[in-house]
Amino acid sequence: MPANCAALTHPAVSTDTTAWEAELTLGFAPRGDKTALVNRSHRGPLTVQRPFYPEGEVCHVYLLHPPGGVVAGDRLTINASADTAAQALITTPAAGKFYRSGGGEARQTVNLTVADGASLEWLPQETIVYDGARLSANMHIELAEQSRFVGWEITALGRPAAGEGFSDGHAELNWRIQRDGRLFYLERQHLDAQAFQARWGLAGHSACGTMFVYPATPLHLEAVQALIGEEPNRGVTLIEGLLICRGLDERADVLKGFFERVWGLVRGDVVGKEVCAPRIWAT
Repeated sequence: MPANCAALTHPAVSTDTTAWEAELTLGFAPRGDKTALVNRSHRGPLTVQRPFYPEGEVCHVYLLHPPGGVVAGDRLTINASADTAAQALITTPAAGKFYRSGGGEARQTVNLTVADGASLEWLPQETIVYDGARLSANMHIELAEQSRFVGWEITALGRPAAGEGFSDGHAELNWRIQRDGRLFYLERQHLDAQAFQARWGLAGHSACGTMFVYPATPLHLEAVQALIGEEPNRGVTLIEGLLICRGLDERADVLKGFFERVWGLVRGDVVGKEVCAPRIWAT
């Protein structure tokens, strides 16, 4: 990556000549009393800062996309794997942005692999899909039977603070979770202007999100149900050890706050650590 890559920016409207393809591969493994980032390779404008250790052995990594936004034609691929006994947390320093398109589609693919005895937390800040953007986002998660995983994705359609709704474009949000090589969970969401407004869709809420926790128990389910109480537009279910939380909100930061509270309820049992929020979230 060139030294001045951080100064690169995309226009708010995409053109084919500005499209980039980027790929980042990360590998985590225990080294002594810490988890180390033992494999780090990238192609194009996608990289990470040096690892941080705010809670001892857990390796915190911040993903960086220097152009600051994604346009039609861009292809981002993120691969991360955690070896046995590794503990890693991946987040982003700011919201991801997908700009409006003249007709083409941007694609983001995330492939996560978690070995037996390893834990991986995928906790990015929200993804903002501008009015008129066209996004295909794919999450592929490969879990071992004794692995541990916490992950969320929060999507904001339009920019309500700027008076922008979502009258054009779409976001395809796909989750594929495998356990011991067997397809365990498959989900596909198609969000467009109709789904944004419809009662059966987002009912005008700009932010939607899904959170997964594995392995989880009925006690975790009960704890999250108690946390939700009578709060509207929140839900949780448990499917064969996989806890699935969902939420809608007018604001992505409020929805993220809900997921953080769920994280606080389950992390001690799932990861073996109390919550240690990445410092970048407070900046």
